[in-house]
Amino acid sequence: MPAVSKGDGMRGLAVFISDIRNCKSKEAEIKRINKELANIRSKFKGDKALDGYSKKKYVCKLLFIFLLGHDIDFGHMEAVNLLSSNKYTEKQIGYLFISVLVNSNSELIRLINNGIKNDLASRNPTFMCLALHCIANVGSREMAEAFAGEIPRILVAGDTMDSVKQSAALCLLRLHKASPDVVLMGEWTSRVVHLLNDQHMGVVTAAISLITCLSQKNPDEFKSCVPLAVSRLSRIVSSASTDLQDYTYYFVPAPWLSCKLLRLLQCYPPPEDGAVKGRLVECLETILNKAQEPPKSKKVQHSNAKNAILFEAISLIIHYDSEPNLLVRACNQLGQFLQHRETNLRYLALESMCTLASSEFSHEAVKTHIETVINALKTERDVSVRQRAADLLYAMCDRSNAKQIVAEMLSYLETADYSIREEMVLKVAILAEKYAVDYSWYVDTILNLIRIAGDYVSEEVWYRVIQIVINRDDVQGYAAKTVFEALQAPACHENMVKVGGYILGEFGNLIAGDPRSSPLVQFNLLHSKFHLCSVPSRALLLSAYIKFINLFPETKPTIQEVLRSDSQIRNSDVELQQRAVEYLKLSSIASTDVLATVLEEMPPFPERESSILAKLKKKKGPGAVSVSDLEEAKGEGGALNGSGDRGADAAATSNSATLSPSADLLGLRSAAPVAPGTGSLLVDVFPEAGPASAPAVSEDGFLRHLDLPPESSDSLLVEAPGESDFEDPALPLPESDDLLYKFVCKNNGVLFENQLLQIGTKSEYRQNLGRMYLFFGNKTSVQFSNFTTSITCPGDLQTQLNMQTKPVEPLVDGGAQVQQVLNIECLSDFSDAPLLNIMFSRYGGAQQNLTLKLPVTINKFFQPTEMSSQDFFQRWKQLSLPQQEAQKIFKANHSMDTDVIKTKLLGLGPALLEDVDPNPENFVCAGVIQTKGQQIGCLLRLEPNAQAQMFRLTLRSSKDTVSVHLCHLLAEQF
Repeated sequence: MPAVSKGDGMRGLAVFISDIRNCKSKEAEIKRINKELANIRSKFKGDKALDGYSKKKYVCKLLFIFLLGHDIDFGHMEAVNLLSSNKYTEKQIGYLFISVLVNSNSELIRLINNGIKNDLASRNPTFMCLALHCIANVGSREMAEAFAGEIPRILVAGDTMDSVKQSAALCLLRLHKASPDVVLMGEWTSRVVHLLNDQHMGVVTAAISLITCLSQKNPDEFKSCVPLAVSRLSRIVSSASTDLQDYTYYFVPAPWLSCKLLRLLQCYPPPEDGAVKGRLVECLETILNKAQEPPKSKKVQHSNAKNAILFEAISLIIHYDSEPNLLVRACNQLGQFLQHRETNLRYLALESMCTLASSEFSHEAVKTHIETVINALKTERDVSVRQRAADLLYAMCDRSNAKQIVAEMLSYLETADYSIREEMVLKVAILAEKYAVDYSWYVDTILNLIRIAGDYVSEEVWYRVIQIVINRDDVQGYAAKTVFEALQAPACHENMVKVGGYILGEFGNLIAGDPRSSPLVQFNLLHSKFHLCSVPSRALLLSAYIKFINLFPETKPTIQEVLRSDSQIRNSDVELQQRAVEYLKLSSIASTDVLATVLEEMPPFPERESSILAKLKKKKGPGAVSVSDLEEAKGEGGALNGSGDRGADAAATSNSATLSPSADLLGLRSAAPVAPGTGSLLVDVFPEAGPASAPAVSEDGFLRHLDLPPESSDSLLVEAPGESDFEDPALPLPESDDLLYKFVCKNNGVLFENQLLQIGTKSEYRQNLGRMYLFFGNKTSVQFSNFTTSITCPGDLQTQLNMQTKPVEPLVDGGAQVQQVLNIECLSDFSDAPLLNIMFSRYGGAQQNLTLKLPVTINKFFQPTEMSSQDFFQRWKQLSLPQQEAQKIFKANHSMDTDVIKTKLLGLGPALLEDVDPNPENFVCAGVIQTKGQQIGCLLRLEPNAQAQMFRLTLRSSKDTVSVHLCHLLAEQF
C-alpha cells in the first residue's frame, strides 16, 4: 500500500469529527449534522466542479455520518466518480463508500462494475487489490456474473503479483459462497489446485481456503489437491522454525496453513496411492511426536498454535478411522490433556475422545481414562466441560463398565446443573436399557432415576420401564415389590406414582401374599398420593383402582366408596368424572367373568425402537442423522423388549418411531442361544400398531422372536427378490470386492462414496440372524427423485440367505439422508454376497444406476467359543481330513503389529484364545458358524513371521467349503 503523504490529511473532516464529539446533547449533534449535510449538498450541486481532494473529503464526511446511524441519500455518484481517480487515497475512499453504502441492487452497480473492470485491467497491483476487495465486500450476484470469468484468470496468471493473487482467491471464495451456481472453476480447476505449490506462503494460505470450500461442493473435481496438500504439509511439518521465518508464529512454522491443510484433507477419504498415504501418516506421526516434545516457549501463543495443529491432526486421524496405531496414540495424547490446567484444552480433549470412543480401534484405549473422566464430571467448575465429560462417559460405555458409569451418572445427577439434567436422564435411561444384563438392575436404576430427578424424567422414560416390565414375566414380581417400597417414601415424585399405579394395577397380585403389602395396604398407599397428583395421574390411578377390583375382589367395597364420592362423580374435570362414573357402573353390574375379560392383564408390547433414543436425538438437534454420524453409532448394545409407546393407560400404542442406527433392536449382545425348532427367527421390525401376543423369549435374552409377517399386498416388509425377479441386473462396480473386504472385520462405516451419493452401513448379528442399516446420503444440493433400491441374491444364494427389507423413500432432498433396514437370516453356509442396486434421477441429469456387493459374509454369523489348550488341540486333530483344512502362506500387506492383528481377529467373529499355542507369537481362534440348518465348528491358527514379513494361515472346519472361503477372506485382511 503506498504511503500517505502529509498533504493528504483532511483538516475539514477532523474539525467536523471534533465538533460532533463536543456536542452536549443529541439535538445539538443532529443540528450540526444537518448543517454539514446541507453544506455538502450545496457543494455537490454547485456549478463549480470539485477537485478530487474536495470530493474525497465530503464523501468521507458522508461515510462518517452514516456510521453514526443517520441515513444518507446522496453522494453515491460522487463516490463512483472517485473510482476513476489515479490517486490511491481518493480511489480508496470511493471504494470504501461503495462497499459500505451501496446496496447490491443499486442502479449504480453497472457504473461501479465499469470502474472495477478498468482497475482490474490496469495491472496496477494496488488498484487491483482495491477492486477485488470491493467485489468481495458487495458480493452481489450481478458482480459475480460480471467477474466470475475474470478473477480466476487473474488468480492463475503467471505475472500476477502475490498480493493480488491472495485478494483474488479470497474474492472468489466470497463470490462462490454468495452465488455458487455462477462461480464455476471449469477449465481453471487444475491451475487453481496447483496454487498449493506456489512459492509464496500467503498465496497458498488464501488458495487453500478457496479450494477447501470448492472441494466440499465438488470433491471429485478437486481430488487432485490431496497429494499436493500432503506434500505441502510434509514440507511444513518437517521444517524447522527458522526455515519459514516469515511465517513462523512463536516457534511454530505456519500454524494457520497447517490447520487449513489438515482440514482440507478431511474432505476426502484416505489417499489410495500408497506413497502419498505413507507420507501423510509420517506427517501425522511427526505432529504427534512434536506434541510430546518440551515447549520451545512458555508463551501461551506457542502452546495455542501447537495444540491447534495437534487437534486438527487428531480430527483427520478420526476422520480416516483406518490407522489403529495413530488412533491409539491420539487417544493417549488426548488423555494427557484431560488433566491439563487449561480449561479449553480439557474441553477439546473430551470432545475429541467422544468421537474416538466410537472407533473399533480406539474404544478400548478410551476406556482406560474412565477414572479421569469421572473425576472431571465431579470436580470441573465449568458446566460445558462437565457436559462433555458426561457425553464421553456415554460414548465409552459398554457391557463391561455399564454399571459403574450409570452409577456415577446417577450420583452426578443429584448435583448436576439444571440445564443438562434432562439430557443426563435420557442418557442414563438409554444406557441402563442398552446394557442391562439383569432386569432387576434396570428397574432399580430407572426408579432411582425418577427419585433423583423426577422433574426431568420425560414420559418416554417411564413408559419404557412399564413396557419392559410387561414384556418380562420374570421381573414383574420384583418390579411390583420395588415400586411398592418406593411409594412408601414421604415425598414421592408424581412420575413414581404413575409407575406405581400402573405396575401395581397390573401385577399387585404377585406381592399380595405378604401381609405388609396386602391388597388394601397397596390401595391405601396409592390413594394417599391421589390428592397430590395432576389430572392425568389421577386418571391413571382410577384405572389402577378398577384393576384392583378385578385382582382383589375384597377391595371392591372400599374402592366403590371412593368412586362414589362427590369428589369423583361430580368432579369438575370431565375426564375424571367420566372414568369414575363408568368404572363404578362397570364394577356394579358386570359379572366376574366379564370384569376379568375387560380388565385382563395388558398384552406384551410389539417390537419397536426405544422412543428414548429418538427423544435424545431430537434434543441434540433437528433433522435426520447424517451419513457422517455413522461413526458415532457404537457397535455394541442390546435393547430390551417392547418399545412401542403407550399412554398412561396403555389404551393405544403410538406410531412407529424412526429406527436408529444406535439402537440394538436385535439384542445381539445379550440374548441367549436360541433353542432349535423355534421356526423362523427374523424379527418383524415394523409391526402394526397395537398390542401383540407374547412371543417366546429365551431365559435370559432380550431378543423376542416374532414370526415372519404374513404375505400380503400391503405388507411393509417385502422379500428381497431373487435373481429371477431381475432379467438384466446391473453388474457390480469393479471395486465392489475391495469394498466388501473392508467390512470383513468390522460392521460400521462408509460402504461407497462418489460426488453424488454416500452409502453408509451399520450391522449387527446374533446366531443366524442379522440386521443391517443402510444410509443413503445425497451429497448434492439437488433433490434425487425415483430413488429405489433392490436386493438380489444371485445363484444359489437365494437358498442360502433369507432377506427382508422395507422400501426406501423415493425422494431424497439435497444434503439429506434416508435409511433402509434389512433383516437377514442365514439358512446355510454361503460364499457369494448379495447385490444392492440403487437407481435414482437428479434434476438435469441422467438416470443413475449402480450395483454394489453388500458386506454380508459367512463370518458375520460366528459365535465365539472359549476352549482350553487341551480341548483346542484335541478338536484340531479331529478335524484332520484333507478337505477340512485350508491353508495359505502370504506376504503381509499391512502392519504386523500385535494389537492390530488381535483387533482384526476379534472383528472376524471367533473367540481369540490366549495361552493356547505353544508359540506365544501365534494366534489361535475358535468359533461356531450358526446357520438355520446346522452349526459349523471352525478353528483358526495364524502364524506370523515378522522377520520375513509373512503369514501362514490355517483354517479347519467341519465343512470344507467354509474352510476355503474363510481362509480367502481372512488372508485379504493381513
